[in-house]
Amino acid sequence: MAKAPVLTPRADDFPRWYQDLITKAELADNGPVRGTMVIRPYGYGLWERMQAEMDARIKETGTQNAYFPLLIPQSYFAREADHVEGFAPELAVVTHGGGKELEEPAVVRPTSEMIINDYFSKWVQSYRDLPLKINQWANVVRWELRPRLFLRTTEFLWQEGHTAHATYEEARDFAAHIQQHVYGDFIENVLAVDFVSGRKTAKERFAGAVNTLTLESMMGDGKALQMVTSHELGQNFARAFNTRYLSREGKQELVWQTSWGSTTRMIGALVMTHGDDNGLRVPPRLAQIQVVVLAIKGEEAVLAKVREIGDRLKAAGLRVHVDDRTDIPFGRRAVDWELKGVPVRIEVGPRDLESGTAMVARRIRGGKEPMPVDSLVRLLPAILEEDQALLLAQSRERRESRTSDVSTIEEAVEAVGAGGWARIPWADLGEEGEARLAEHAVSVRCLVAANGSVPDAEDAPGNVAVVARAY
Repeated sequence: MAKAPVLTPRADDFPRWYQDLITKAELADNGPVRGTMVIRPYGYGLWERMQAEMDARIKETGTQNAYFPLLIPQSYFAREADHVEGFAPELAVVTHGGGKELEEPAVVRPTSEMIINDYFSKWVQSYRDLPLKINQWANVVRWELRPRLFLRTTEFLWQEGHTAHATYEEARDFAAHIQQHVYGDFIENVLAVDFVSGRKTAKERFAGAVNTLTLESMMGDGKALQMVTSHELGQNFARAFNTRYLSREGKQELVWQTSWGSTTRMIGALVMTHGDDNGLRVPPRLAQIQVVVLAIKGEEAVLAKVREIGDRLKAAGLRVHVDDRTDIPFGRRAVDWELKGVPVRIEVGPRDLESGTAMVARRIRGGKEPMPVDSLVRLLPAILEEDQALLLAQSRERRESRTSDVSTIEEAVEAVGAGGWARIPWADLGEEGEARLAEHAVSVRCLVAANGSVPDAEDAPGNVAVVARAY
């Protein structure tokens, strides 16, 4: 009888495969309240690496981290009409505390535009206070009707940046800088995930924004995932909160603002972009464990060599874990590390001691080969970089090969139904066509200019709509 696969094959049932991998790679479990999740240590380690990489890039822009309360007075949400309308169905509201009914209900933070703007209006007095750039790492709650671990959960972790500027141009350029040089650089060069950079249509725009920039990636099943967004808020929130500054000319002016965010959804993107039927494949630049060194047998000489190799690799700057748990069968441990997607496994047994080699298994490219132990410090960095580049190339090839240029709504629906994306001139689609696509569960993921850049306006000549089914 054939041995049952560890994971449901992706081709048989992609959603089931995704859930299997999340569970068996020990990334997360469902929480006790519907829509919540428990992020397990291995999954949280991925998030910590993402945090570290993004936080460094955010701080390079001159943005500082702060923290704002989880509970926000409900009255704040009445100040910006489009914003409250957009978030109303997702709000969780606290009405009682300390055994008593609250004088004013408090909303559990769905996003922090409201409370941060209240404080911006206090902190900004003159042009000397600008630009004001704040970021916070926090959790948020949005009541989710169709939860899926990491992709859509009632509570999730994220960072949200909020800035205030003296001019429209400065705010516009900063939102674009975040999209390309913070998020784009991280997603491409660390996550090794390909994306299309564009602007959202009015229908898909963030509630209360005047423009939303997005990075959209194709998952392994051909669906789109919105990776991150960066918003131009114009003066909508400044007007609602009366956030003004005294200009150099001595006039009271409203500030111009941005907000931008990324979430634990990127762990889901990592799984669905790079995972295969054997489990996760973690990009080496992201991996909290780049190399795992396994002892095949529990002989003292083997254990000593495994620990020595681990120490040498750590000293060379690699992120290494030594697995000397020889009370657990070697085959089971090898499968577990493959499921977790650690880029390189180094396997050492008694025969390897005699030959002065170790068996090196590459999770991303696949395959095994013996390598001299004395050469590992020299060879492994190049192997890791080669595999990092391979993941990005595979992600890009998937999107390019499964994206079709079409001229009609019918052709777009057909292309998406076949498991890909479609590109259609926005002038031929428009808002009416966007509504017709929605009848087929297809959405406009973003608009791009004819040359592939981010267009300056929704109605700019030559704009192309990228359409897909999405998570």
